[in-house]
Amino acid sequence: MSDTAAGPASKRVFIDKQSPKAYHALTETAEAVRAVAADAGLDRRLAELINLRVSQINGCAYCLNVHTRAALRAGETTQRLGVLAAWRDTELFTARERAALALAEAVTEPANAAVQQSAYDAARQALTDDEISAAIWVAITINAFNRVSIMSKHPVRLIPQQ
Repeated sequence: MSDTAAGPASKRVFIDKQSPKAYHALTETAEAVRAVAADAGLDRRLAELINLRVSQINGCAYCLNVHTRAALRAGETTQRLGVLAAWRDTELFTARERAALALAEAVTEPANAAVQQSAYDAARQALTDDEISAAIWVAITINAFNRVSIMSKHPVRLIPQQ
């Protein structure tokens, strides 16, 4: 690839800025999903855990940065956030949270049918139908935002400590 009038070949297009109508539709979807999650009784902390776990799997630094701050604002603890990548190996997460996290992982990496079925079966035991639907929608939505940020290479900037 060669340099263009817009700059060097390594410069990424911020697709959210380049195609604002599409990005606006995605943000409207996210707002609708937040409302669905709230109506289903899926609390904000759990939604943020889903956002973070999916972003960990996808390696999206920008979304990890945004949703770590959101989780802390929602009352999540630094201890639980620190071990989230290894949630299966701790007893810090409730059965409900574990079911939602497994479901989010299955949404993010759906190719393994056995893992997907196992996650869904666990979700059926711990979550209502509305909560299952909401958790899946939260995972779908953050997966989409992860792809926007990863492909755009949205920067993560240092936030000064107060």
